[in-house]
Amino acid sequence: MNTPVKILIADDHPIFRRGLRHCIEEDAKFSVIGEAENGIEALRLIAALNPDAVLADIDMPEMNGLDLARVVREKYPSLPVVILTMHKDKAMFDAALAAGARGYVLKENAANDINECLKMVAGGGHYIAPSLSGFLLSRAARVSDFSAATPSLKILTRTERRVLRLVAEDKTSREIGDLLFIHPRTVDSHRRNICQKLNLHGSHALLRFALTHKSELGE
Repeated sequence: MNTPVKILIADDHPIFRRGLRHCIEEDAKFSVIGEAENGIEALRLIAALNPDAVLADIDMPEMNGLDLARVVREKYPSLPVVILTMHKDKAMFDAALAAGARGYVLKENAANDINECLKMVAGGGHYIAPSLSGFLLSRAARVSDFSAATPSLKILTRTERRVLRLVAEDKTSREIGDLLFIHPRTVDSHRRNICQKLNLHGSHALLRFALTHKSELGE
């Protein structure tokens, strides 16, 4: 008899976790071996329970799903992470793939999609919610058009690129200043310069740009 694929669920909503567990365990191929309320707890359970796949909500306290996926990619590169989300958002989708997620499932369709997703990622593949297939098709086009539509990131200084990468991690100006040993007002100045150089406008334009192009910013 084949051993069931061991699944860890990380989501801060107990009712959703319970429903997801029920859907997954309807298939004898899978077994939910643990549940976590945030990414930090999930990392502890990963080390203790050695799951075969992790399902992670994108919005969790203490450590969100994207940060969890990044840590898992570094510490457990063979462990697939599936992002669960309510966001039908291109920037979030791109950020999840850049973080190393092997699957992307909308919560509203999780009952129908999750087991097929787990079969794919457990077998070494990738799974994107069917309703978001257009995002995947347009991703390559957006990347290839980037250099033509937007000034090159090469025009940014080294410090500006570091600031932009930290913006992608949703750091505040004060947090960025602490990490780079500069004043928060200097960080704000760098933010303005980046927006001017890259022709970004709007209150969330810099964050969306940083999330979409984080993989191009280096470490």
